[in-house]
Amino acid sequence: MKLFKKLFTVFAILAFSAFTVQDSTYRTLEQNNFGPGEVLNYRIHYGIFNAAKATMTISDKIYKLNNRPCYRIDIQGRTSGAVEVFYQVDDRWGSYMDTAALIPHRFYRFIKENRYRKNEIVDFNHKTGTALVTRLSKDSKRVEKKDKYDIPKNVLDLVSGYYFFRTLDFDQYEPGDQVDLSGFFDDEVYEFKIRYLRKEKVRTKLGKMDAYVIAPIMPDNEIFDGEDSIEAWISADKNRIPLKIKAKMFIGAVEVDITSVDGLKNELGEI
Repeated sequence: MKLFKKLFTVFAILAFSAFTVQDSTYRTLEQNNFGPGEVLNYRIHYGIFNAAKATMTISDKIYKLNNRPCYRIDIQGRTSGAVEVFYQVDDRWGSYMDTAALIPHRFYRFIKENRYRKNEIVDFNHKTGTALVTRLSKDSKRVEKKDKYDIPKNVLDLVSGYYFFRTLDFDQYEPGDQVDLSGFFDDEVYEFKIRYLRKEKVRTKLGKMDAYVIAPIMPDNEIFDGEDSIEAWISADKNRIPLKIKAKMFIGAVEVDITSVDGLKNELGEI
């Protein structure tokens, strides 16, 4: 389902990778915005009609990949309400994200959309600057194909890109400022751009909160209506969680709203 692919891409393109990096394989970035045990829940809807639910979870456990400590982050999206009668979606995306360098060591996605299936694992080797993409069978029991691709330094995937984005200090930006990122998805390296718009208050299920408003700059596509068709509200506190996303689509407007949180590293609204 193109909608889910685009929505999760939105989370990812809300990130920025222009940091000063030492001449070594792994940078070290300090952050106090998220940690193990965090859970964020979202409602995806067209007006009053529910379309899907999404949950973003950081495991309580710290994992090791490439001899580096990692957060394991899972995102699951499932259709709900009347939409589920006509179209069933159960998508799972995930990343093992380096706790210090904030870059991915492994990305995976298991896509179930009606009869369509896509299962793959991407292993990142930042020392060699390559990504190994392993495509699995529909039942995920067999390896069907492996391909290796070159990647730039500190490249992000869709999931780690969203969490890396939360470490940014938006107070340093002026309205209209534009930032870039490099991401690897669908066997390609993409250069994405976002624009900082303003700071304002927004009403949510969590209460009325201060938020930064940003807009991914979208290229021409079949889903979204115009370059500035998406706006996102990010909590202006230490957690910097996405609170709301509005997307103008050719078939109408879709919104993503936060419904509940658990395990935040900081008090909600704390600056």
